[in-house]
Amino acid sequence: MAGACLLRALGRLDSSTYLELRDSVIKAALDEPQAVMVDVGGLDVPAPSAWSVFASARWHVSTWPDIPILLICPRPEITDQISGTGVTRYVPVHADVESALVSLVAAKRPRRRVRIELPRRLSSLRGGRDFVAEWLTNWSQEQLIPTAKVIVDVLVENVLRHTESPPVILLENADSTVTIAVQDADGSPAMRREAGAGGAYRTSGLAVVGALCRAWGSSPTPGGKTVWAVVGPENRL
Repeated sequence: MAGACLLRALGRLDSSTYLELRDSVIKAALDEPQAVMVDVGGLDVPAPSAWSVFASARWHVSTWPDIPILLICPRPEITDQISGTGVTRYVPVHADVESALVSLVAAKRPRRRVRIELPRRLSSLRGGRDFVAEWLTNWSQEQLIPTAKVIVDVLVENVLRHTESPPVILLENADSTVTIAVQDADGSPAMRREAGAGGAYRTSGLAVVGALCRAWGSSPTPGGKTVWAVVGPENRL
């Protein structure tokens, strides 16, 4: 399958290397390949519970970008150890790359993705709304256009207001769900800010996003961050 990422994990997996390995897998998934495959045949894992590192990585990317993570291991004794921990409920293990690729093809969900980089100016607010409306119409998801336009408006405005980078919109459709994501070059995580000047209460844009979507989050990327929101039929306006 074109676009799958293959990592090779070597050395000892324990409490001192757990986070580094987990974050490496998450980083690979955030680049949005078709899948992340990790060859674990060269790992030394003294404590079987450490295999949970791969389940943890999968949980972090399960909502967005929802990239499958698979383990590759030709050694049956290690495969049995991994299976005994319960990790394979979330991250399957395959004997080789070929069988992993076959499983991906069999389980592949149709996903449609488009991307646009907008200039750093206020007219990009309208440009973002128009982009979302055009593609959701093309994908026969017109019922989600009002919700998606509000969300993309908030996310693009936040990039223009709080960063020095141009906003990059990523739009994805899988089954009946739509993901609206906006990337920027600022590594600071997106946060809800609800306290106004002088102690006055003000609802933040991200609070509005949270009320309109199934799930939202802020994920670090090598060049900054991606703020994303997933909407489904229940989020229609």
